[in-house]
Amino acid sequence: MESNKHILRRVYVVYIFCCVFAVAILSRVFFVQIAQGEKWKMEAENFMVNELDIEAVRGNIFAVDGSLLATSLPYYEVGIDPFANSFIDDAEFQDSARALAKGLAYVLAEKSERDYARLILKARKDGDRYQLLARNVSFKQLQELKKLPLFRVGKYKGGFIYVQTNKRELPFRMLAARTIGYARPDGLKVGLEGAYDSVLTGISGKRLMRKIAGGVWMPLNNDNEIEPQHGKDVVTTIDINIQDVAENALMNSLSAHDAKYGCVVLMEVTTGEIRAIANLTRKDSGVYQEDFNYAIADAREPGSTFKLASLLVAMNDGVAKLTDKVDLNSGEYKYFDRTMKDSHPPKKNEVTLEEAFWESSNVGISRIIHRAYAKQPKQFTDGLDQIGFGKQLGLSIAGEGKSRIKNAGDKDWYGTSLPWLSIGYESLITPLQTLTLYNAVANNGVMVKPRLVKEIQDRGKVVESFPIEIINPAIAKPEAVAAAQQLLEGVVQNGTAKSLKNTSYRVAGKTGTAQVAQGKGYKGANGVTYQASFVGYFPADKPKYSCIVIVNAPSNDAYYGGVVAGPVFKQIADRVYATELDIHNAQPSKNPIAELPSVKRGLYAHTMLAANGLMLKTNGESFSESDVIDLKKTDSGAVYQSSKVNVESILKKKTMPDMRGMVGADALFLLESAGYRVRIKGAGSVKSQSVPMGTALKPNDEIELELSL
Repeated sequence: MESNKHILRRVYVVYIFCCVFAVAILSRVFFVQIAQGEKWKMEAENFMVNELDIEAVRGNIFAVDGSLLATSLPYYEVGIDPFANSFIDDAEFQDSARALAKGLAYVLAEKSERDYARLILKARKDGDRYQLLARNVSFKQLQELKKLPLFRVGKYKGGFIYVQTNKRELPFRMLAARTIGYARPDGLKVGLEGAYDSVLTGISGKRLMRKIAGGVWMPLNNDNEIEPQHGKDVVTTIDINIQDVAENALMNSLSAHDAKYGCVVLMEVTTGEIRAIANLTRKDSGVYQEDFNYAIADAREPGSTFKLASLLVAMNDGVAKLTDKVDLNSGEYKYFDRTMKDSHPPKKNEVTLEEAFWESSNVGISRIIHRAYAKQPKQFTDGLDQIGFGKQLGLSIAGEGKSRIKNAGDKDWYGTSLPWLSIGYESLITPLQTLTLYNAVANNGVMVKPRLVKEIQDRGKVVESFPIEIINPAIAKPEAVAAAQQLLEGVVQNGTAKSLKNTSYRVAGKTGTAQVAQGKGYKGANGVTYQASFVGYFPADKPKYSCIVIVNAPSNDAYYGGVVAGPVFKQIADRVYATELDIHNAQPSKNPIAELPSVKRGLYAHTMLAANGLMLKTNGESFSESDVIDLKKTDSGAVYQSSKVNVESILKKKTMPDMRGMVGADALFLLESAGYRVRIKGAGSVKSQSVPMGTALKPNDEIELELSL
């Protein structure tokens, strides 16, 4: 009996012990799950492995000649695993880490040698398997890092870890920047980058990564599990040389007139291909930047450039002809309770329709349209619609302004709407829509759609082309279009754009000076605000290019289109005409070399290209591509190289060379390639430089070059 009691007692003790042990285990489980659950959950997440997306290299955007307008450059995030090599002891690692730190300080120049050493040694002491050392490391820097102690033996022996990222760069910086645009991760898409985002993006790859302490993702291999597929390339219609001239010409005009903003578009007449598009806004600092695409988005009252559309409708309807007479009534005429005024009193009252257009007479044009359509205004507005003026163009990039031409059937049509509409008010038109009409007149009535993209390429192979799109095969009868062409040539030969006359080629176009509406009226805080414009084409006898220039809110007592916008047009047209020999009509002389000036000073490769294009003889001496040379004429008509200066080698010595006389594009390329910031004023060749020749240069110095034709 005692034996049984003893056994039961032992069983009871064991039972009690098991219960206590079970309670302890359950308590610990409860403590771990509840009290420390978040801690261990975070630890688990910190050491999880996952396949992460690897961004594909975004496709390039090219100018029509193959120049890069936008590209993705590789940058790298660099780190170290201090425990990659288990066979190296602490003492040996410390020596190698200090040697590595010295190299990091030299190559990256972000931290001191001491700071890098402290960072690496602390990571080893704390048991970290990954320590980030630098972001945004260039490819060139990466190659230098691979040669450093520890890193030169790779990932598994030296702990060298790097992950590639891609950064979008604009090699020509501000040139056409707003039209090139951007595509942000938040979904905001602007310009060509936005419109062709799906084409440029490519297909992401996969890489096995482990999340370690601190939420840092560490690659498990140096190779990707799935390689990303690069995006396709977009080839635009933009000519970077013309774009450069347009941007500088516009900048000079805006600065000279202290204007609020402005834009320029140069388009090829028969194809609609846009060769240059510049948009500049004055910031609070007084600096002009490309931050809004006025050319396609700024729909506002165009003013006098509208008058061509008005007369084109009237001539097409047969209710007006160039020889019709009109009384200018001393430059004032009253319609109901409103008085129409000209900008200046006329020299004579009785003029022809043609003469009224030459002088951009508001009274003359409005009276011609009013007497023809006062009883049938809808025929006039229907005629504007028929020629396609002011219609949405359906551009490849987003942001086209919403145009409107008031219709005779609209609720806000008043008795004075017809005369005011006829001279460019009570309507909203974008600059590119205006240019499209003038381009159609230059193209003998065929209206083509403006284009910014020529083709899509994949590794140099064309995968999609964009042909010419005809919006309207005949905007008006041939005789009406011919009369419109005569009107536009007359403006330059005899009217408000006489300053654009020259003996080399003929220009056709129209000046515009419009009062800018401010809210419900036309007066700003400092009085009336104006917008100056000029739109036309050249050469007038065989049009190759059309161009529009808009300058908004010019000051300094100058606001007429012929004075403010006309010179910008002329500067662009002169440069294009000088460089494109195929649009010249003149026959070559018996001795063309004798009539040619010296070829501008510039890089050997570019200078020889110009000489060969002009069929000039050279003495055949060989130079390197980075040599800067002059070509000058001899009495025999041959040319010889008169100087040989390697500007690139001078810049490597951190010394300012003599850039005077050099082509602006070459000077800009050499200075920016050497790491200096450059500001350009004007266009053409370098006239002066802000830093004198022989001056010692420091990294990121800013150099201003003044150019002249």
